[in-house]
Amino acid sequence: MNTSPRQKILIVDDEPDIRELLEITLGRMKLETFSARNLGEAQALLQREHFDLCLTDMRLPDGTGLELVQHIQQRAPHLPVAMITAYGSLETAINALKAGAFDFLTKPVELPRLRELVSSALRMPTAGGLSTAIERRLLGDSPPMANLRKQIDKLARSQAPVYISGESGSGKELVARLIHEQGPRASQPFVPVNCGAIPSELMESEFFGHRKGSFTGAVEDKPGLFQAAHGGTLFLDEVADLPLSMQVKLLRAIQEKAVRSVGGQQETVVDVRILCATHKDLEAEVSAERFRQDLYYRLNVIELRVPSLRERRDDIEALAMHVLKRLAKDTGQPEARLHPQALEALKNYRFPGNVRELENVLERAHTLCENRTIEAQDLRLSEGNCSADGTPADLTQIDNLEDYLESVERKLILQALEETRWNRTAAAQRLSLSFRSMRYRLKKLGLD
Repeated sequence: MNTSPRQKILIVDDEPDIRELLEITLGRMKLETFSARNLGEAQALLQREHFDLCLTDMRLPDGTGLELVQHIQQRAPHLPVAMITAYGSLETAINALKAGAFDFLTKPVELPRLRELVSSALRMPTAGGLSTAIERRLLGDSPPMANLRKQIDKLARSQAPVYISGESGSGKELVARLIHEQGPRASQPFVPVNCGAIPSELMESEFFGHRKGSFTGAVEDKPGLFQAAHGGTLFLDEVADLPLSMQVKLLRAIQEKAVRSVGGQQETVVDVRILCATHKDLEAEVSAERFRQDLYYRLNVIELRVPSLRERRDDIEALAMHVLKRLAKDTGQPEARLHPQALEALKNYRFPGNVRELENVLERAHTLCENRTIEAQDLRLSEGNCSADGTPADLTQIDNLEDYLESVERKLILQALEETRWNRTAAAQRLSLSFRSMRYRLKKLGLD
C-alpha cells in the first residue's frame, strides 16, 4: 500500500465554479487541493502549508495574481506558479512569465491542457541539485558567470520562451541545454537546429515534416523538428537567419501550438518549449525589417545574455585547465601545462571567437608543444588581437580603459617579477611601489 503523502496544490480564484472545477480535476489526479478566494487568504495559507504548485487567477478581489507571483518569488522561489488569465490577454500572460510564473492557462480552462501543465510543474527537480549541476557544466567564478548561473536556475523553472543573446562561441547552446536539463522537460528531447544551415526550399519540411508524395523526393512520411521535440525543447540557433516567409509560419506554430506537415490535411498538436539564440542584434534586425516584430515579441519574452570571454578574463585559467585535462584524456597523453607567459598571453588576448576559440587555440598548442609545456609561441594567437608580447595591440581593440590599464599593469609587474626571479620585495622596489601596494596589486590581478 502506498502511504506517501499526496502533493499539495494551492488554488486561488474568487469564482466558486472555477475553484470547484480545478478541485475536482486535480482530485482525480490524486492531488490534495487547498483553495483561497483572494490574495490575503492565499498568503495566509502559504505561511501555514508547504505547496508543490500554485494556480492563481489574474484578477482577485484584493489584488492581482501578479502580486502573488512576486510574493512567492520572494518567499518560496522554487514553488512553481501558473497564472490563469482571460482568453486573448497575451500581454498579461507575458508579464506573469517575466515576473517568474511557471506557465499560464487561458479561460475557459481546457482540462487536457490543465492536466498537462500540472504534470509538467510537478516534475520540477528539487531545489538542491540545480545549482550544483549548473556549476559542473558552466565553468568560471567571475561575477558575470555567477549571475548567469543564477538566471539559468530561475529560467529552468519556467516555461517562458527565452532569447539567448551573445557573441559567436560564447556558449549559447550550452546555456540552452542547461535550461532544458534543469527543468521539468529534462527527460524529453532537446532538439537544436541551426536556422542558417537549412536551405530555404527545405525549411518548411524540416520544421513541420512532410507526407509521402507531397513533393519530388518525398518517398515516405517524415516528422519535422517540432514533432521530434514534442514534450521537450526546440532550440532555434541563429534564429535571425530565418527568411521572412518562414518567420510567418513559425509564429503561427508557436501561437497555435500545432503544425501541419507539407502535404498534410490535419494539424498535429505539439507541446514544445522554444529557446532561441543569435549572435546578431535581433532588435536591430526588427528595425531593419529583416525580422518580424510580432515573432520577436513571442520569442523574446525573457532575454538572457551570455557574457563574452573578454568580460570574464578571470575565468580563462580555469577554462584552460579544464580543456587541457579533456585533451589529455581524449588523446591518452600526459596533461600539458601552460607556461606562465602563455597563460598571460591568453589573459591579454581579446578572443573574438570566445570559448570556442580558446578551445581551438589550446587544441592546436597541445599538438605543437614540446615536453608537455605550452609556451606563448605555441598558442599562435592572431596578431590583430594582441601584440607580440601578449598585451592588447591598441586602444581601438580594448573594450574599456580599465581593461587596457589593467593589462599594462599586469605586463609591467610580471616583467619585474621575472627580472627579480619572483622576489616580490625587489620587484616592488624596481617599480617604486611599497611592499603593501605590491601585495595588493598582485592579489587584484590574481598573481599572488
